[in-house]
Amino acid sequence: MPTIVPFYAALLAGLYIFLSMRVIRMRVAGRIALGDANNPKLQRAIRVHGNFAEYAPLAIILLAFVELQKFSPLLVHALCWMLIAGRAIHAYGVSQEKEDYRLRVAGMVLTFTAMAISALLLLGPFLRR
Repeated sequence: MPTIVPFYAALLAGLYIFLSMRVIRMRVAGRIALGDANNPKLQRAIRVHGNFAEYAPLAIILLAFVELQKFSPLLVHALCWMLIAGRAIHAYGVSQEKEDYRLRVAGMVLTFTAMAISALLLLGPFLRR
């Protein structure tokens, strides 16, 4: 039976590729090889892509370890969906020129919650010694 986290990691890879391609399209359209040329749309796209790259890998690693420790599959799915939703909501919210900060906050809360719960689950056995 396939494991759980690789499926969600693949979905996150799809979102990462989408965010990467968006930056590339903007760079090509604006003939901007490096930096952002003070283009506000490109600045946002770069930061959305960068933020995703900063948080998603560690979160996926934590979730994989939670699954490897044989925690409930339902819990693993819930944490993975929390991460997927958090990253998607954050990316959408920050991408908007007239940003709704509630989306940014909601995305980060979901991401941090998935990471924090995963970390606490993994620390539990060490804290009980």
